[in-house]
Amino acid sequence: MSGVLDAERAGRRVEEILDRLAASGDRAACEAADELVRVLMEFYGAGLARTVELLGREPGRPAAGALDALLADDLVASLLVLHGLHPHDAATRIARALEGLPQSVENTGFDPATGELRLRPVVSGGCGCGGSRDAVEESARDALACLAPEVTKVVLEDDTAGEPVLLQIGAAPPRAAGDGPHAPARTPR
Repeated sequence: MSGVLDAERAGRRVEEILDRLAASGDRAACEAADELVRVLMEFYGAGLARTVELLGREPGRPAAGALDALLADDLVASLLVLHGLHPHDAATRIARALEGLPQSVENTGFDPATGELRLRPVVSGGCGCGGSRDAVEESARDALACLAPEVTKVVLEDDTAGEPVLLQIGAAPPRAAGDGPHAPARTPR
């Protein structure tokens, strides 16, 4: 769907318009605009809530497939999250957002109190061209912005667990005469 405004761009656009109104100095216009945004959000939120309720009423019916299709759509899913209507918990939504990243990452922990999500890059057998740390963090933040707004900070940990250990092999100790590879084993005295 080209030309469709995604939730993040729409949010930025609303903020820009409200900021322009605030810069005008007309307090009454700012308050009216804020109220208009709230009323429209409540209206659309109520409509979305009713849609989710109707689609999820009987899980065995074909409507359950329609609800799954709606949840798989980033725009619809982000609207459901915005209105607190998404049926999946934060952990499930975080996992879904991370699945779409260009580089695989492992969720090592989310702290709901601080909004911090800790990630670790997953080393693959590929060329190792997963991108810079900044690019991985930015793509994670972008993916999480609409599906898991609870995440306010992304921290990319070092991938120390995935690094191979270097095994150093030195020369074998000198053998005494008759200690060849096929010599009989000696018993301790």
